Amino acid sequence: MTYLWLKAGHITFVIFWMAGLFMLPRFFVYHQEAEPGSAEEARWIDRERRLLRIILWPAMGVTWLLGLALAISIGAFAQPWFHAKLGLVLILSAYHVWMAGYAADLAQGKRRLEGKRLRILNEVPGIATVLIAIMVIVKPI
Repeated sequence: MTYLWLKAGHITFVIFWMAGLFMLPRFFVYHQEAEPGSAEEARWIDRERRLLRIILWPAMGVTWLLGLALAISIGAFAQPWFHAKLGLVLILSAYHVWMAGYAADLAQGKRRLEGKRLRILNEVPGIATVLIAIMVIVKPI
């Protein structure tokens, strides 16, 4: 029964995390379209900070905790599919940290990326999700 509760919690928080990772780059696109120093830009800065603080950071942390507990409970560390999944989750976590850094840069007025590049970056969580689902469900390796 513990396994099922861990799995349900893990999946729930993965959904929260992914939702936030899909939203944040879109926020950046709209933020960058706002006039620098405007009230609209200030609202986007606030939205990005709240998304990170209230949803993204907690969801990532709980996803990791429950995922590791789940892996321990099923002995996944000895299985090759899990190593691939873990590598993908590490990449996704690094992407999350990078996006948080970009949010901080935007808040300081540094607009390093174009909207088109941010729209492309928005595909990273989707691609990672597909690959992770294949590793967990199909276990091709």
